[in-house]
Amino acid sequence: MVLIYSHITSPRLQYSCSFIFKELLGLDCAITIDSEAFKKHDGVCINYSDTIIRDKEFNVENVGLLFEISIKEQPVHCFETNSYKAFFKIDNSDFTFDIFAAIFYLITRYEEYLPHTKDMYGRYAHENALAFKEDFLQLPLINTWAKDFIDVIKKKFPPTEYQYKSQYSKFRFKPTYDIDIAYSYKHKGFLRNIGGFFKSPSVERIKVVLGLQKDPFDSYTWLHEMHQQNKLQPVYFFLMAEKNSLYDKNISPDKNAMWQLIKRHARNYPVGIHPSWQSGDVPSLLKKEKEYLAEVIEKEVTNSRQHYIRFNLPEGYQKLIDAGITDDYSMGYGSINGFRASTASSFFWYDLQNEKQTSLRVHPFCFMEANSYYEQHFSAAQAYEELLHYYNVCKAVNGTLITIWHNNFLGTAKEFASWKKMYEEFIGVVRRET
Repeated sequence: MVLIYSHITSPRLQYSCSFIFKELLGLDCAITIDSEAFKKHDGVCINYSDTIIRDKEFNVENVGLLFEISIKEQPVHCFETNSYKAFFKIDNSDFTFDIFAAIFYLITRYEEYLPHTKDMYGRYAHENALAFKEDFLQLPLINTWAKDFIDVIKKKFPPTEYQYKSQYSKFRFKPTYDIDIAYSYKHKGFLRNIGGFFKSPSVERIKVVLGLQKDPFDSYTWLHEMHQQNKLQPVYFFLMAEKNSLYDKNISPDKNAMWQLIKRHARNYPVGIHPSWQSGDVPSLLKKEKEYLAEVIEKEVTNSRQHYIRFNLPEGYQKLIDAGITDDYSMGYGSINGFRASTASSFFWYDLQNEKQTSLRVHPFCFMEANSYYEQHFSAAQAYEELLHYYNVCKAVNGTLITIWHNNFLGTAKEFASWKKMYEEFIGVVRRET
């Protein structure tokens, strides 16, 4: 067991240590404020203070962040060490920076609680983020730090002598899908199709409505067959807005076609709620939409991902907890791809406002095809290289690669002609290498 000595303890320190050692490294750990117990411990001893306690210890001086009870601007200055970026530098220690505080700062999204600029959708703008400014947004930096940390610890406390073994999680690929607009033309009703036709006359629309051609957004059978062939277990998120709005354009959840589509997926895969844009303005709608989805699938709904990745901390996650959500997949940006929380591992959300670890598990994504296409203006070929990058960096740290796709990108719509083939090629890479 790893024993960490600190002159005092705190919820922040407990949270950080639990995530690093138990979740990332697979090691048992405990914190003690008893220096005598620390001296007698026959195992890995980490001294998280500026006072030497015993002859053989791994020392990491602290910068104080984990013992504060307020949220304030922090002196964050990045530097290069061992070929990666770090901050909260410390001298005369066995590690070059306060990894406990640095991980806490990133994984809690501490900077999102500070005054910041919002983007056009009212979200935390990625340009504010340290990871973007310091050019490590495309890396699961926390996972890299943790691997380096345990390697350095092993030099002072060889596993052969102290009988412990870190157990990294295995690499996982978890595809996820947002069903924002289930069909392009089908099941939208006479008036919506007539209005759509006059705005944009289309022979394709007529053929689809008359049942002579498959809807261009209907990629569901193809996806199911691909998942079965490659033994993938995706998660689907369905938009259940009762009324359409500027940003909520799915077919009505009252329609039998929508019920059947959701039921079909729920028989084979985990299904979650995709809270509507409107629910961000009217909180009561979240529970209503969630309950409606539960009625359709005839089981409790505990997974969610925000439509347009529209949420702010802490209120966004507090609303999910209040609604009975246990797992959220919104931790990423709706404006650029990358690791918003700098990790490729899931974690429990720490509520900085109330200084406690919550029961909400956060599953961060790093790639969304809509970001590549609409925000980064990538071609399918460029997005393929980007996707391979995220696959490789997640695999290198035994992380989980979570991607977001939309059914309309994987159907027959002309504007997304190359994306289905690109995704198929990527799945082939994953199948061959894992």
